[in-house]
Amino acid sequence: MTILIAGGTKGIGLEIAKAFGGDVFLGYHSDEAAAQAARAEMGARAHLVKADAGTPEGCAALVEAVRAAGHGIDQLVHCAVDAYATTTLDADPRRFAQAVTTNGTSLLFLVQAALPLMKRGSSVFYLTSRGGRIVVPNYATVGVGKALAESLMRYLATELAPKGIRINAIAPSIVETDAVRALFGAGAADLVRSSASHNPSGRGVEARDYTSLMRWLASPEAEFVQGQVFFVNGGANLSA
Repeated sequence: MTILIAGGTKGIGLEIAKAFGGDVFLGYHSDEAAAQAARAEMGARAHLVKADAGTPEGCAALVEAVRAAGHGIDQLVHCAVDAYATTTLDADPRRFAQAVTTNGTSLLFLVQAALPLMKRGSSVFYLTSRGGRIVVPNYATVGVGKALAESLMRYLATELAPKGIRINAIAPSIVETDAVRALFGAGAADLVRSSASHNPSGRGVEARDYTSLMRWLASPEAEFVQGQVFFVNGGANLSA
């Protein structure tokens, strides 16, 4: 089994890598220390690929690393985030567009590049969040990007389904990652704790909550599940 994860050397991406195992290709943009630590933790079957997942060329480079190693792609995961913290009206237009491209449109770049290495039974996962559907302060570039990608995923699903390839989105509760700290600053830890304390299920999200779901969605038992967004948050997004 071979999995390629754009944004796979830390946070949620690394948890997904550990849950799936096998030959794991971990894409990263610039954090060399985190990349080396991830490879040390994952072992000999982990491959680091430095590339900008926000561009077609970067996505092609991620896929080329898999092809050059003689592998196909069983699982493809978009977990890359450009955490440009801003409101909409205060955003630099070019910087905003760049972040939305990385956070949303690049799902298309990644799928297009990977398609020749995928086969019937392969799966694509996009990591999304509630911020794609509700307004979160200073989250505009991520929220808009995720809303875009969720719509894009539905269009992709109708074209991938005849090929026997599935695509679904996973939306875990908030986790204290580098991206979350960049977006919410010193209040990130308090935000995560508050989310956990107010959760109807009485706790915050754990890696096993979303990785177990993803492993099932990647299995033959889920072959008819296509183009869906799965919220893994203990019921936090529900209202009467």
